[in-house]
Amino acid sequence: MIRGEKICLRPLRRSDLDLLHEHANDPEFEGEYNNFGLKRDRHLLAAFEEDGLLNSQFANLVVTTPDDQFLGIVSYHPARYGPEASIAYNIGISLAPEQRGKGYGGEAQKLLADYLFKTYPIMRVEASTDVTNIAEQRALAEAGFTREATVRKAQWRGGAWHDLLIYSKLRGE
Repeated sequence: MIRGEKICLRPLRRSDLDLLHEHANDPEFEGEYNNFGLKRDRHLLAAFEEDGLLNSQFANLVVTTPDDQFLGIVSYHPARYGPEASIAYNIGISLAPEQRGKGYGGEAQKLLADYLFKTYPIMRVEASTDVTNIAEQRALAEAGFTREATVRKAQWRGGAWHDLLIYSKLRGE
């Protein structure tokens, strides 16, 4: 378990899957910025059985309060910039609607970036967010990320193309 001031990050448990599947097709839970279409029922089960959804290629961690109340999920996957040694990790977050705006997102992303730097020989952790997602932009800044660039019309979501902002945090920052 990774402990912060207000939150913790921990591996998924089998008991978390029912809650995640319950919310998988809930537009309110996914929110405006994480709704990428319908997911099939029990879509996480096979991957969980294989490795607990925790490996170097794609991982999910549960965001909880110190007393283990579910707040949301953070994830990471590699982003390659050339040969094998040129790997960064791209992170994402999805908080339950009632948990947004409480400062959990910034702390969760800071803890996740710190964990990745301690665990993998990487120089860079990055995240992207919609140009209109002001809350996530603030959370990334609070987590110590630097805004780098706008990627024009990079993401198809909700029937339209959206510009994304790229943020990064380098080892030692």
